[in-house]
Amino acid sequence: MLHRFERPLWFLGSVLVALGFIGIWQIVASSGLVSNVFLPGPDRTFRALLAGLESGVLTGKFFSTVQHMFYGWFIASLIGISLGAIIGTSRMAQVYVAPSLELLRPLPASALVPVAIAFLGLSTSMVLFIIGFGALWPMLLSTIHGFTSVEPRLNEVSRILRLTKMQYIFKIALPNAMPDILAGMRLSLTVALILAVVGEMLSGQDGLGQWILASGRMFRSPDLFAGVILLGALGYMSATLLTWFEQWVLRWRNEG
Repeated sequence: MLHRFERPLWFLGSVLVALGFIGIWQIVASSGLVSNVFLPGPDRTFRALLAGLESGVLTGKFFSTVQHMFYGWFIASLIGISLGAIIGTSRMAQVYVAPSLELLRPLPASALVPVAIAFLGLSTSMVLFIIGFGALWPMLLSTIHGFTSVEPRLNEVSRILRLTKMQYIFKIALPNAMPDILAGMRLSLTVALILAVVGEMLSGQDGLGQWILASGRMFRSPDLFAGVILLGALGYMSATLLTWFEQWVLRWRNEG
């Protein structure tokens, strides 16, 4: 009986906590402890948010950031899963390819920004390259771990059944690696959102990052905070959608 009300109670508790933070924010802003130039109240912030959405300006910025984040994350996912599957199922790839990747993995994506600008300019391609590079590694490492952690008995079964390499990958290794791959996708999506904002700030490409930077330089603090709220909403929505996708893909575990 208690389980029926557990989820609504958790949701109600999270809503109350959020309302509490908004109340504290309003009290601090109204008290004058921090200048309104730097800290607008939630009333001014939400007015700026509604005005930006109604005019379509913030809506366009929002979807530009969504495109940058999704395309960069999608490219990283394709490369990370494909390369991770090759390394995870090939001893030769583990010996010859993995060490080279270990040399690149510690590099922060921000360190490659000057190189990317030199070759690609302040363009959308530069932003996507930085996002793809930074979001690649969680996906790649999770995929390699998933493919290399297959039960030895399943390897023996595949040899007894004389499965081909592709049959082994799709029938045994991939289902085993799917939880790790989805965990890597979740981490990569967070990295992609962060790098999308940073890339927009550095390149001046249209998006919430460029909006937040311009608002800060012009001391439009309500617009700045409105952009930050939209970023938080984007992160929450993308994480929720990925959680639903993960539950759908791994529904066979609950059915079993």
